[in-house]
Amino acid sequence: MTALLLLRHGPTAWNEEGRLQGRSDQPLSAAGRAAVAGWRLPAGAAAAAWICSPLKRARETAEILRRRLPAGAPRPPALAQDARLIEADWGDWEGQRLDALRAAGGAAMAANEARGLDFRPPNGESPRAVQKRVLAWLREQAGEDRDVVAVTHKGVIRAIYALASGWDMRDRPPVKLKPATAHRFALAADGRPSVAALNIALDGA
Repeated sequence: MTALLLLRHGPTAWNEEGRLQGRSDQPLSAAGRAAVAGWRLPAGAAAAAWICSPLKRARETAEILRRRLPAGAPRPPALAQDARLIEADWGDWEGQRLDALRAAGGAAMAANEARGLDFRPPNGESPRAVQKRVLAWLREQAGEDRDVVAVTHKGVIRAIYALASGWDMRDRPPVKLKPATAHRFALAADGRPSVAALNIALDGA
């Protein structure tokens, strides 16, 4: 059974400002790079296949982590990129703050958010659509029968967690996914994920 370790990228300036990033290709901030440099991955990460979103913030995070693998650890294969791990598209709302959108949108915004997996920003992407593209990627990884480290985004990790837990996103998640942690899933032969461990502490994070 394939073991999948998921990590969200480190902080960017837009994260620090509370702005929705989506497909906007923001790099890590100086503080974000310093934070990632202090992370330590769980045992076994060095020998896994490494895959990341093509966005700068995910690539930078993966590259920093790979450079800081323990001396003497096996060198992982080359870092691969896969567009299916890209962040959910926030459409017309990219660059804006969610609290401001809620204040301006009122009841209409609340009704949209209450749709859970079918919540969708104008000209953007719903969590259900994210699940569809990510599930195709998960099936491919399960077919490889290998351990995988994937550096991706909050929307992608939440989508995979929802697949594993049955969470419909209409309410709070069964377990809150914390920043600067890793999450481990086991993949069945058909790619369906199950939760192995959530919020794995990254030493120094």
